[in-house]
Amino acid sequence: MSIAIEPFADSHHEYVYEICRTAWAADVPDIPYFSPATFAATMRLSPPATEFERYVAILDGVTVGFLQLAMPQADNLGNVELELLTAPDSRRRGVGRALWGCAVERTHALGRKQLMGPTTDRRPDGGAFALAMGASAGLPETRSRLRVPPPDQERLDGLLADSWRHADGYRLVQWTGVPAEEFLDDLAYLDSRFYADAPIGDLALEPENVDADRARATWERQIAVGRTAFHTGVVHAASGRLIAWTVIAGDNDNPTHAWQNITIVDRDHRGHRLGMIVKLENLRYTRALRPELTAINTFNASANRHMLAINETMGFRRVDSWTQWQRTL
Repeated sequence: MSIAIEPFADSHHEYVYEICRTAWAADVPDIPYFSPATFAATMRLSPPATEFERYVAILDGVTVGFLQLAMPQADNLGNVELELLTAPDSRRRGVGRALWGCAVERTHALGRKQLMGPTTDRRPDGGAFALAMGASAGLPETRSRLRVPPPDQERLDGLLADSWRHADGYRLVQWTGVPAEEFLDDLAYLDSRFYADAPIGDLALEPENVDADRARATWERQIAVGRTAFHTGVVHAASGRLIAWTVIAGDNDNPTHAWQNITIVDRDHRGHRLGMIVKLENLRYTRALRPELTAINTFNASANRHMLAINETMGFRRVDSWTQWQRTL
């Protein structure tokens, strides 16, 4: 048995897609994987301020493993975000260890110190592998799912109406795709606050340096890879600033599934139920524009009881637990 690690090339693309698709189906069977077209677009178009290195593992002449290393370029310059996947029928044959060795070698060569990556607790062998590689559990996370349409829409409508009674002096804005120029600076500020405001456990994460150009490029890329993002924000009427914001995003070629992404409220405007308002209003907005939607998944830090409580009130239910691991070299 021989294992070779090679840089990813276009000739590996179909093999890598199949590795990723089958690994995802084995580990997270309830979430649909990217279509071939969306996968190709995400591989081709990098998020702003991020560089990638990709490698494949070849076992006895067959491509069976994939490694992706993501390196932030504007912040968190000591970190490398890791995705390591082995085809299900080739596991426990040393492929993961070989790819991990490549990741460690490249992290050293890049002058970075932290390797980070997730596992799901429904596959305990992933966590066991991370421990065996010397990683530490940095952040427990909870994945929850909302069935769409919610079974108790009347209750949610009442909850939304009651929440607005606590939000005098605020108004709603909604859009898809790229935000209006007037909101880009505010969105960049809110986005850059995420790691500062949300629980990050023991992960070596610093707030991201997001400006208007980076925010615009992020949402332009979403469109380019074939994904629609549904945004809802709240504007403080007196100042004209956008001070609360949430996003649901889903692939256009799979309109039945979407992800609940960031939800954040400026610290100076908390206590007005704005988090509940933007999430409920955005759910209504997304459903109106994507009527085929049947499920929304989301991740939260397990310690983020406030956001988990909002999600539970909306009807999200826990599906499984995840761990973000970290190895400091």
